[in-house]
Amino acid sequence: MAGIAPATHPGMGAIPRRGCATFRVWAPHAEAVFVTGTFDDWAGDRTALLPDGDGSSGTWSADVPGVGPGDEYRFTIRTGGGDLSRMDPYARQVTSSVGNCVVYDPAAFDWGDDDFQMPTWDDLVIYEMHIGTFAASADRRGTFDAARRRLEYLQRLGISAVQVMPPFEFPGDISWGYNPAHLFAIESGYGGPDAFRRFIRDAHAHGIAVIVDVVYNHLGPSDLDLWRFDGWAEGEGGGIYFYNDDRAVTPWGATRPDYGRGEVRAFLRDSALTWLEEFRCDGLRFDSTIHIRTVNGDPADPATALPDGWSLMAWINDEIRTRQPWKITVAEDLQDDPALVAPTDVGGAGFSAQWDAGFVRPVRAALIAPDDADRDMKAVAGAILGEGRGAPLSRVVYTESHDEVANGRTRLPEAISPGDARSWWAKKRAALGSALVLTVPGIPMLFQGQELLEDRWFDDTVALDWEKASTNRGLLRLHRDLIALRRAREGWTRGLRGSNIAIIRADQDERVLAFHRWMDGGPGDDTIVVANLADRPVEDLRIGFPAPGRWAVRFNSDASTYAHEFGSQEVFDLDADGEAMDGCGQSGLVSIGSYSVVILSREA
Repeated sequence: MAGIAPATHPGMGAIPRRGCATFRVWAPHAEAVFVTGTFDDWAGDRTALLPDGDGSSGTWSADVPGVGPGDEYRFTIRTGGGDLSRMDPYARQVTSSVGNCVVYDPAAFDWGDDDFQMPTWDDLVIYEMHIGTFAASADRRGTFDAARRRLEYLQRLGISAVQVMPPFEFPGDISWGYNPAHLFAIESGYGGPDAFRRFIRDAHAHGIAVIVDVVYNHLGPSDLDLWRFDGWAEGEGGGIYFYNDDRAVTPWGATRPDYGRGEVRAFLRDSALTWLEEFRCDGLRFDSTIHIRTVNGDPADPATALPDGWSLMAWINDEIRTRQPWKITVAEDLQDDPALVAPTDVGGAGFSAQWDAGFVRPVRAALIAPDDADRDMKAVAGAILGEGRGAPLSRVVYTESHDEVANGRTRLPEAISPGDARSWWAKKRAALGSALVLTVPGIPMLFQGQELLEDRWFDDTVALDWEKASTNRGLLRLHRDLIALRRAREGWTRGLRGSNIAIIRADQDERVLAFHRWMDGGPGDDTIVVANLADRPVEDLRIGFPAPGRWAVRFNSDASTYAHEFGSQEVFDLDADGEAMDGCGQSGLVSIGSYSVVILSREA
């Protein structure tokens, strides 16, 4: 056993230095700790780590000479019950979820001229993607390098941010990613850490932000070296990283981290900051925060609340806001609790935004209903307004996500027209859904392939069908045009980026919805959206307009440009010079096709 000097450098895990590497690991119940690897021919207990300070911290460390990037290693934890071989909880690179750790130097990566500026919230259009299927082929799963080759496509589409489903090392070769085995290591099958950095660097070069999905509500549960890491546990519990009582139980296994233990809190905080600072990601989406702040997912039962989970989220958000306030954090809570996005100094969790269940559920229900009589216009209007759920730009609105199109549910076109997702009905109402997502207040999000009319359900073994970019090129153009309007790329529809909305009409009998969107108001800003949720066109519908003058048609989803079987209803520019109506001082006549959306903006 070689005598190694105690570490003189801070940091957890393996930190390469000139001529050596610092190793540090938390194992408070170990009798001794060693690091072993390719540098000592896997001797096991030749290279000892020493207790830091007086030993009360429970961390062990050493500066080990002759170790550098690329060396593989593991820790040997000596306990009263024998030696345990463990992977490094802070490992930045691993050979597999049950393999070896690799010493990795984050400073060695060449970021080039990356001076990317995060888009403002009102300019965000998010595209959720699963790396394993987004750029996969029939015989090869996707990687970050393959996904890089699709960034130009996303740039042309108009996307300003991608949200990557969890890319952290998971068991096996195929997964959604919500079973992370290592919170600091990028899935080796996706290309590892440098491949992720190349993806981020190139996304930034294309003007696209990168938001990464993190899972802190549970770990694993399989291939989990953190389980009883240093040999200690209470009862059937998982040891130092987990609750060792009923609080450990989640829908995915009894592996909820112990949010009340300082070292575990720091471990999760450090993971979050790694992606934002070392990897230059632009935001984090926190998976199922309801299972961080409660034991059983029921916020109505105060007995199951986890105050330590709430304070952990608030602490991480405060850290991010202090260090990089331009970066976004998004909660997937699905309770529409405004406290999630309230500032921490008033008791909130401090998230920038949260997924809006109050939008997706009523809107999908209205789009899927086979009978027009079952479309609840009041519910749709309420979903669009989003009242009581925080500021408009604190909600992420969508009709498809990885959860909405799996687990017994399907893509919207398939849900609308089962077995015939290419039908007129499916195309029209799916396009109607996308138009609502991209015109209401909030941060719009599409799920990969939604713009291509991808059908069936999300399956992590099935590649995205890129042939649909040709067969459904009209609908791809429809989404491109909508995104351009949402981001006001031509300067006509700045109101779609604003936070203001007023419902002009929500007609249950006619199934027509009209609303006014604006930022500051005026020409190039005031925007009117008219949606027809019925299967017959509406001729010369008189509705109120917020200002007189010329209103130009900027978009008509019924245009034959988007599908050859569309185009049944022509829409023309109009003058809002009629009598007062709908609480407005003037009105105009609008015609709109079946299951269609028309967008008009005020001209000078």
